[in-house]
Amino acid sequence: MKQHTVIDSPYGPLTLVADDGVLCGVYMENQRHRPPEDAFGEPATAPSTRPFAEAEEQLEAYFAGERTEFTLPLRLHGTPFQRTVWEHLRTIPYGETRTYGQLADALGNPKASRAVGLANGKNPVGIIIPCHRVVGADGSLTGYGGGLDRKRRLLDFERGTALF
Repeated sequence: MKQHTVIDSPYGPLTLVADDGVLCGVYMENQRHRPPEDAFGEPATAPSTRPFAEAEEQLEAYFAGERTEFTLPLRLHGTPFQRTVWEHLRTIPYGETRTYGQLADALGNPKASRAVGLANGKNPVGIIIPCHRVVGADGSLTGYGGGLDRKRRLLDFERGTALF
């Protein structure tokens, strides 16, 4: 059974989605590959119920600069390749970036950078799985489902150079 709630963030409202009580989605407004609203299930009766309370607490600590990684249980819906890419995204340290090519190399398939990019774009739990930390081969900001402005702001925030 899916449920959802919406919380505020410095990057706009975030829709949190849980599947049988386990977080499976964090979506920004106007996010590319955002599922239709009816796929989020029923609204949670109280936003303070698990898993939303724990997710909201960790996200608030992240946005306050008090947390650099997330320890939430996740239920990721995707292909085996996508889930492997998403696990590799979790290894990118806070405030750092990796290229699509570097991720493909880490997966043992240096020619898979395009496939890595596609899987990265389908990440269902943005911010928590830091797909915003992936950049183009030349270090440029490329493709982010939440928009390049949000990607830039998230990276600036993590590097301590954000201007709010």
